[in-house]
Amino acid sequence: MEQTSEEFFHDFRQELLAGAEANGRFQLDEFMETIAAELVETGFTEGFELCHFRALRGVRVDGYWFNDEGALDLFIADFESRNELMSLTRTDVDAAFKRVANFFDASIDRNLADDLEVTSPEYGLAKQIDDRRGSFSSLNLILFSERTLSGAVQSLPDGEVAGVPTSYHVWDISRLQRQRSSRSHKEPLDLDFEQMFGQGIACLPAHLTTDAYQSYLMVMPADVLATLYGSFGARLLEQNVRTFLQARGNVNQGIRATILNDPGMFFAYNNGITATAQSVETEETDSGLAITKIVDLQIVNGGQTTASLFHTRKRDKADLSQIFVQMKLSVINSQQSEMVVPKISEYANTQNRVNAADFFSNHPFHVRMEGFSRRIWAPAQKGSPRETRWFYERARGQYADAQSKLTSAEQKRFKVEHPKPQMFTKTDLAKFENVWDEHPRWVNLGSQKNFARYAARIGAEWEKSSDGFNEFYFKRAVARGLIFRATERIVSAQPWYSGGYRANIVAYTLAVLGDIAKREKQSIDFLEIWKAQMVDSVLESTIAVVSKVVNDDIISPPHGISNISEWCKKEACWTRIQSRAEAIADILPKEFYDQLVSYEEQIATVRSAKQTQRIDNGIETQRKVLTVPANEWARIYQALLDREFLTPKEAGIFKVAMQIPVKVPTEKQCAVLLDVLDRGRTAGVLVEK
Repeated sequence: MEQTSEEFFHDFRQELLAGAEANGRFQLDEFMETIAAELVETGFTEGFELCHFRALRGVRVDGYWFNDEGALDLFIADFESRNELMSLTRTDVDAAFKRVANFFDASIDRNLADDLEVTSPEYGLAKQIDDRRGSFSSLNLILFSERTLSGAVQSLPDGEVAGVPTSYHVWDISRLQRQRSSRSHKEPLDLDFEQMFGQGIACLPAHLTTDAYQSYLMVMPADVLATLYGSFGARLLEQNVRTFLQARGNVNQGIRATILNDPGMFFAYNNGITATAQSVETEETDSGLAITKIVDLQIVNGGQTTASLFHTRKRDKADLSQIFVQMKLSVINSQQSEMVVPKISEYANTQNRVNAADFFSNHPFHVRMEGFSRRIWAPAQKGSPRETRWFYERARGQYADAQSKLTSAEQKRFKVEHPKPQMFTKTDLAKFENVWDEHPRWVNLGSQKNFARYAARIGAEWEKSSDGFNEFYFKRAVARGLIFRATERIVSAQPWYSGGYRANIVAYTLAVLGDIAKREKQSIDFLEIWKAQMVDSVLESTIAVVSKVVNDDIISPPHGISNISEWCKKEACWTRIQSRAEAIADILPKEFYDQLVSYEEQIATVRSAKQTQRIDNGIETQRKVLTVPANEWARIYQALLDREFLTPKEAGIFKVAMQIPVKVPTEKQCAVLLDVLDRGRTAGVLVEK
């Protein structure tokens, strides 16, 4: 049964209180970070930096993000930790937007930065706004509210602040509930081409008469595509395509050269775009069928083409009027989308295969991590009688979905076994891992860009050998997560902590600890932390010492750099902190070094875990092959043979599989069979029955 807004509000409030306590954050910070994380995940905004500032003269801001398209997102909160769900009126909305607009206006026109403390986040933001004056393409003012927007507020028309085109967005409790409860866990993007461009887009139906699936071939004017990207940015791109662009940058120089030098040949040279939608509306025109509306357009291949068209038009003032892009649009209903869209995306990207772009939530790495998280019990903490699990959310909303069909008693048991503070996502995992693997700068780039780099790194390692991703890897990741979250709490509790740059301090503190241990040819004993399920007092006091030095370092950036968060994203920041590691090492307690484990011990643990995983992989490979009956292997064999897809050796192995259970393929033969199946599907030779 669907929750009422009041029920959702009370659940959200309890989640917020628990999260604030677990993360050592103020409730306002937890509120902003929780909603922002959801919007980053779904592409509504590219990132989020906390920055609380309010002045008596009606100026306020609570967060920001500068995106790559010259747009600035400024966030403001409507949050008082209310006990009951209340209504958000038009007057409230206008007042909030006025305050955050005043911050932007004062930064540009009234030298606000001159009145602020130079080490504060608000100084860095105000100064950067002033430094970028004249270069903003747009301003997005975004209100996060714990209230529900009054039905009397029908629209929020665009406006202008300090000469910059401005749009207004309200994320109230009802909109957040709609996003969480939508099947795809994101807010659908609805496009009305007639309203936006004065006419529909010509199309050619490319499907048989079926209710389940429709497909259209379209010739998209490049100007339309660039305008859509300019208006909606990353929301237009399916998640793995956003990951790909985050990893690779936005402009493909080959595409740019064609736009500028040979626009008439663009259609011939470019592979085009593959996209999906939940539904479309069409109408017959004098020149044939046209699509007038699309619900939830998502580009699953061709994100780089789209971004390059936008950037080349913006930066090079390119004329796109003579450029057209072919687009294949598949209409997939929401019931099928979770299974079908990743496959369309995977197969569409095979011509330009990039690990980061392939790193779907159903990539074998994530599936394996999920398997460990559902199977492995974490040891009971001291004083607790119960073991628990760490819930890895490889796909957005899994934690909530796992409880949705349970009775209240079953839900209670689920939460005891899988406490909310022990739920972690793909982007959390990327943070936990990258700080220890000497990539703290990546973590400071924001969750999506950090995940993109982690995806590329792990994807490449998985291709070489998947054996390294084993039970030890999972337990070590959880231990790293425990230390990461403990460090957040420790930093927040320090007397010197002023409320800013916590994420930056945490990333560099842990990277320094890893670096110091590495210089000693030793490592933090992650398995011991896994066993204890907590960080002991020795490590806590060590973290407190290192974090103070890191804080003092980052709040003194080189001359000419005003925004400390931006300084923390630069390699030079990490290089400078690293250069001080030796001096930091001298002031750490002796007990810290006593707890480290030698490289030899670590290598032995890793080697043993790899061997166990190799055995598990072999068993799993054989299990998968043996679940397919002999007659099905015979059908697949014939289909591949007809297309001349098999080598003689592979054909021989298929003949063994066709005799299951009389004959059983060996472990190596099973691996070959599964590899052939995968290649056959990717090449389109095999179609799922």
